[in-house]
Amino acid sequence: MLSGAWRWLSPVGLLLLWQIASGTGILSEDKLASPTKVLAAGIDLATSGQLGDAFVVSLRRVLLGVAVGAVIALALGLTAGLSRWGAVLVDPPVQMLRTLPFLGLIPLFIIWFGIGEEPKIALVALGFAFPLYLNVYAGIRDTDPQLLEATAVLGFTRWERLLHVVLPAALPQALVGLRQGLGVAWLSLIVGEQINADAGLGYLINNARDFLRTDQVVVGLVVYAGLGLATDALVRALERKALRWRNTP
Repeated sequence: MLSGAWRWLSPVGLLLLWQIASGTGILSEDKLASPTKVLAAGIDLATSGQLGDAFVVSLRRVLLGVAVGAVIALALGLTAGLSRWGAVLVDPPVQMLRTLPFLGLIPLFIIWFGIGEEPKIALVALGFAFPLYLNVYAGIRDTDPQLLEATAVLGFTRWERLLHVVLPAALPQALVGLRQGLGVAWLSLIVGEQINADAGLGYLINNARDFLRTDQVVVGLVVYAGLGLATDALVRALERKALRWRNTP
């Protein structure tokens, strides 16, 4: 079996090809800056404080959006998963709404919430809520019927059945939804910060685009990608700890 170090072979190779293409003029600096220039731009932005300020603003937007989206998703997922009437009333409109494109919702969000922080947070909340809802709903519905029958025989109350059987059975699926939702949340933030933003990573990227600073554009995209990977790693660590009983690798 190949060691983990070999997994870096192709990324490093792509970086070398990128640098060679930029150094030989095959890839114009106007189209895409070289990796060395991207690194230098990242250091400059970090030392000037611009990158740190933008990072804090974007992270705050994601955390607020995720908090709002989690409340909505869990409330709807539990309602639809635990009640047949809840599924009839809740699931069809949610399934319709989740197919709407984010770019199509932006004009409405601006009309409803203005051009401040609210539409950006709303986009993040919406992007996060749908994957979490779908997985919570599916996890509850996929609970083993034999386990439910066993709890009925043992005399469990409805609350005890929910607490000791249904929710633990749905937890693995809910954590999958959490990982998916966080990924979509960052994508939603990228969309939201491209429009009417006066701070954040998206604002930094837009300014760099206006001045044809492709090196700074790439720095912003790399930070977005790093934040997405970091949040995914945190959820994976939580998953390993919460699901130790399943011997999750």
